[in-house]
Amino acid sequence: MNILVTGGAGFIGSHIVDTYIREGHRVAVLDNLSTGKRERVHPDAKFYDMDLIDPEVKGIFEKEKIEAINHHAAQISVTQSVADPAFDAEINIVGSLKLLELAATYKVKKIVFASTGGALYGEQDYYPADEEHPTQPMSPYGIAKLTVERYLNYYRENFSIQPTILRYSNVYGPRQDPHGEAGVVAIFCKQLLKDQQPVIFGDGEQTRDFVSVFDVVNANLKALSENCQGTYNVGTSEETSVNAVTALLIKSSGKALSPQYNPPRMGEQRRSCIDYRKFNKDHGWQPTQVLDKGLKDTFDFFADSSRD
Repeated sequence: MNILVTGGAGFIGSHIVDTYIREGHRVAVLDNLSTGKRERVHPDAKFYDMDLIDPEVKGIFEKEKIEAINHHAAQISVTQSVADPAFDAEINIVGSLKLLELAATYKVKKIVFASTGGALYGEQDYYPADEEHPTQPMSPYGIAKLTVERYLNYYRENFSIQPTILRYSNVYGPRQDPHGEAGVVAIFCKQLLKDQQPVIFGDGEQTRDFVSVFDVVNANLKALSENCQGTYNVGTSEETSVNAVTALLIKSSGKALSPQYNPPRMGEQRRSCIDYRKFNKDHGWQPTQVLDKGLKDTFDFFADSSRD
């Protein structure tokens, strides 16, 4: 299959590209390298350095005969979305809409969209949140993701596009960017490697559902199949406090450091945890990575990278 992966030089996207190519697919990557890195792009992928809103994007569809889209290109910082909602909307809403227009024009039938669970459900009514939980985003980032989901429903009804919406919890792992929702893991790793105290915003008892990037990649592989359509949570159904994650990373580092506590940031919810049972029931997906090992592997990745 000829697949376009937007954001394919980024943290999650680059891992997906590697796996798609390993599975025998032909992959084109669109990334403006604002947060992605060129060296992450698989050598067998065709690389296009451009923005989603660039008029030349249509040339990729013509040249590469795109049959499916995996859409990960985004402004990924909740904090940045709060600081500049218009910028967030231009990239995450308008950019996505232009991509969907091209998909309709070139009769692309399959789209996998990277959405969000934590930022979409907001302060949850129950834990873990399933896909039927009310969507009550507390940040422009979450609002934008929900808006694109609504557009995907429109294009499904009117252009026979088959969307698979994957609502991620907090993704962590090797190649992680420090700006995403789960960027706390990458930030803490880098602080520890510099012998700095990990900085926690708030009291550290806020919880998140941390899922490994390798489990997320497996979800994106399952999402390619023709019978995988609809909206699915991709998480672990387990809450872990920021304090607990910090303690595990400090243990991995082997350093005698303690966290520093700063005031909480606006736009971040207190608890977040999503239910993956629907995805498991329909398509057999479930998380397999154990958190303490995953965090240790992530720390080791950053340690190895710092020595390069």
